[in-house]
Amino acid sequence: MAEAMDNPKKTLHLFEGFGVEMEYMIVERNTLQVLPITDKLIYDEVGEYLSDVEFGDIAWSNELVLHVVELKTQGPVKTLAQLHQKFQEHVQKINRMLEKYNGMLLPTGAHPLMDPYAETKLWPHEHNAVYEAYNRIFDCRGHGWSNLQSTHLNLPFYDDAEFEKLHAAIRVLLPIMPALSASTPLLDGQLTGMADSRIEVYRQNQQKLPSITGKVVPEAVFSAKDYKQQILHKMYQEIAPHDPEETLQEEFLNSRGAIARFERNTIEIRLLDIQECPLADLAVVQAIVQVLQALIDERWTSLQNLKVWHEDELSSLLLEVVQKGQEAVITNQAYLRLYGYNRSGSCTVGELWKYLIQEAVNLQGQPEVSAALNVIFSCGNLSRRISEAVGPAPSAEKIREVYLQLADCLRKGCVFLPENPC
Repeated sequence: MAEAMDNPKKTLHLFEGFGVEMEYMIVERNTLQVLPITDKLIYDEVGEYLSDVEFGDIAWSNELVLHVVELKTQGPVKTLAQLHQKFQEHVQKINRMLEKYNGMLLPTGAHPLMDPYAETKLWPHEHNAVYEAYNRIFDCRGHGWSNLQSTHLNLPFYDDAEFEKLHAAIRVLLPIMPALSASTPLLDGQLTGMADSRIEVYRQNQQKLPSITGKVVPEAVFSAKDYKQQILHKMYQEIAPHDPEETLQEEFLNSRGAIARFERNTIEIRLLDIQECPLADLAVVQAIVQVLQALIDERWTSLQNLKVWHEDELSSLLLEVVQKGQEAVITNQAYLRLYGYNRSGSCTVGELWKYLIQEAVNLQGQPEVSAALNVIFSCGNLSRRISEAVGPAPSAEKIREVYLQLADCLRKGCVFLPENPC
């Protein structure tokens, strides 16, 4: 279960390296039926049923369910610029390998037609004990387990002082990240009425043991000692009666929208729906990174002002964004002042992001990435564009038509526009 920032050669300082992970569904090319064949894909490449296959810069790995494959940076990379090209090469390689199964990769954070109670198959090979433990405790059928694909961003910290800054900045930005990344307006063949259905089901998938996910936005703790006492140990204690072999009592159990990984000195942002292609994902990721840098540099307000926000306040805003995306309204002037956005009255999250892009994001020398980010603001996040494309009461046939277009965007590495599909 290696991850995108495992085994760095040295402990990195803030923004000295980045780890990116992208999860894709494998589906049948014509019907979009999920194909549980990630193990066959990996076996075809290396002749073994391994959890990880390394190719130098990029690696492949399995996930909980057999129809999802993860692509990730093999250790930290120094820059995010042009990284989408490396991911795109592997997307194309995998699609070529899946042709003999009449399969292909499908983007977005959730399959719009999958019946997870009938179609879920768990990974049965290496590290299966972890997945079986999750399944025994929570029943991993259901959208919140088997039908949610995300992009993870791993950011390093050197010591407690850097952890304090990074965690404080991530916590306040986390609630508005889905305004950029939401890509899941459909579940069970119907529009859910939410911009980000993946987060909605994700935040409820472990309600049996509420300390595991918390409020999605992590608690206001800013040292390793406090984090372990107030978050990790509470989780381990709550799950212990259900996990006598202690299989799950590790840092990966934490299911908040951003989690500290002290064994490799990173914070992993897990809140982002995956987009239609790596180009769009890296546009979202780079925007988030550069705004986080500005917050940590105290461009608009002090570190202390970032730290005082309670998770209840931030979670309330997150739920508004999950529901409404860029149209969610911010009425809290104190939150806007964190970003130096001084205006009377309320504003939408989309308006705030447009301001932040102008103030803090520089994509000079990356015209493709800049154009992809511009689409998100001029045409809406992917969830909104999908909703427009399928219409208000879509048939299964119409949904397949649009998602086949999205698969084509992934294959070609281009951004989805309803009026001009890839």
